Amino acid sequence: MIQSLFSHHLFACALTLILAVSFSGNTTRCSAADEYDYDLVHSSVSFKARHLDISWIHGRFNDVSGKFSIDRETPANSTFALTIKTDSVDTANAARDEHLRQPDYFDTKQFPTITFRSTSVKPIDGGYEVQGDFTMHGTTNEITLVLMGGKEHDIMGKKRVAFSTELSLKRSDYGFDKNAIGPIGDKALVMIDCEGVKK
Repeated sequence: MIQSLFSHHLFACALTLILAVSFSGNTTRCSAADEYDYDLVHSSVSFKARHLDISWIHGRFNDVSGKFSIDRETPANSTFALTIKTDSVDTANAARDEHLRQPDYFDTKQFPTITFRSTSVKPIDGGYEVQGDFTMHGTTNEITLVLMGGKEHDIMGKKRVAFSTELSLKRSDYGFDKNAIGPIGDKALVMIDCEGVKK
C-alpha cells in the first residue's frame, strides 16, 4: 500500500515537471519575436515625381500606421506591415492635394489605402531584404524593399527600432489614368523612414 502511494506520488511529480518544462519551452518560442508599433511622430512616408520632366514635385502622406515583428534569432519569421491613408496626401498646396484625391490620380474614395504586407524576409548586411505585396489604386504587385537599420535603442524606458528604404514605382503599373501621366511623370520615388516602439 505504502509502495503504491509512493509510486503514484512519484508519477505525479514527474508529470508536473514534464508539463512545466513544456510550457516553459512554448513561452520561449512565443516571445522570440519582438513586436513594434509604427511611431507616426518620428516616421515619414514621402515621395517625389517629375513635373514636365524639368523639376520635382515633393509630397508626403500624413496618416500612416504599421506593425513590425522582428525575430532576431530566426529573421525569416519577421513580418512587416504598413498602411497609408491616401486622402492624407500633402504636397503643401491644398488645390493640388484635392486634385490628387480625384479619380484621375489616387481616387481616394474608391481606394482609401495603400498597403504593404511582407511575404518573406531575409537578413542582409545592415538590415533586411523584404519581399511583399504592395497594393495601390486597387492593384497588387510583388515588390522587394531593402530595409536598412534595425538596431534597437532604449530611450526613456521605451525600446525603439528604425528602418529606412527607398523605392521606385511606376503609376502605369497600378492602373492610374494614362491621360494623367505626362505633365506629371509616370515614375515616382518613395522614401520611407519608419521608427517602431516596442509593445
